Amino acid sequence: MRSAGLTAAALAAALAILCGCSGADREETGPVETVQPLRAPAPSPTPVPAPAASGPSTFVYEGELEQGGWIIGQVPAGTVSARLDLRDLTLTQDGRFLAGFDRDAPGDAVLVAKLRDGRTVTSPLTIEPRAWRIENINIARNPTGPSEAFMKIRRPELARINAARSQDAHSDGWSQSFIWPVKGRISGLFGSQRVYRGVPASYHTGLDIAPGGGVPYVAPADGVVTLAANDPFSLEGKLLIIDHGMGLNSAFLHSSSLAVKEGDVVRQGQVLGTVGMTGRATGPHLHWSIKWRDTRLDPLLFLPPQ
Repeated sequence: MRSAGLTAAALAAALAILCGCSGADREETGPVETVQPLRAPAPSPTPVPAPAASGPSTFVYEGELEQGGWIIGQVPAGTVSARLDLRDLTLTQDGRFLAGFDRDAPGDAVLVAKLRDGRTVTSPLTIEPRAWRIENINIARNPTGPSEAFMKIRRPELARINAARSQDAHSDGWSQSFIWPVKGRISGLFGSQRVYRGVPASYHTGLDIAPGGGVPYVAPADGVVTLAANDPFSLEGKLLIIDHGMGLNSAFLHSSSLAVKEGDVVRQGQVLGTVGMTGRATGPHLHWSIKWRDTRLDPLLFLPPQ
């Protein structure tokens, strides 16, 4: 993954090669300027945010613009609000933002900024499709849903998970270059799916890494612990959720032990727990999932090669 911060030097370099065109946006009032987005040059290791008032005249961004991917960028100078398609974006004081693209995201999207002077700037994005690993099974899927006895246990667990993911931690982990929480055999890929005689099951929501039971895993980026379930959940087992800020969070499933507790501020590389097979698991592995708000993202797209 490329570094996710944007520097003043990077923005200045992007402005130096700026080109654009104007057009109309039927959904907005007032004059509209449509410009092609620019990919930001590689930032320095210690990013220095540029003041929003003296920022770029269009969106500047970097990221993985594909299904399950992400984008981090800078809004145009003078922006008072911005959105990705119909979803409002959270902006830092210096105008940076994070957004993600669902596993089944369509092929195009648009960034929209409303400026202080009444203008609207739009930047179209092309989201690359991906060839997911699909396994066709020639048997009928079991139509029986979960029992009421199971759901009596499951509902409080889901409530805790939703509450943990709805928190808004003050962390800059989202802007870091993520590292591997643990290295090992990849036993499951994000987005893979089974289809039972034409009926698709739910797709795999994370990345499974199998280094062996009891191996420690670490924080891929800074964050705040919003859930640490030492009493195993029915499916996830000992579950840990880390909020990296800006609506981005990581969940780590099936741990044999947890080394942190709820409310802890964790730093990149800090030990979080050990790999196990608690909950519903057929062998020891770490299931790592990432969400931006309610959008599931592919952890592999945040990582350098193993």
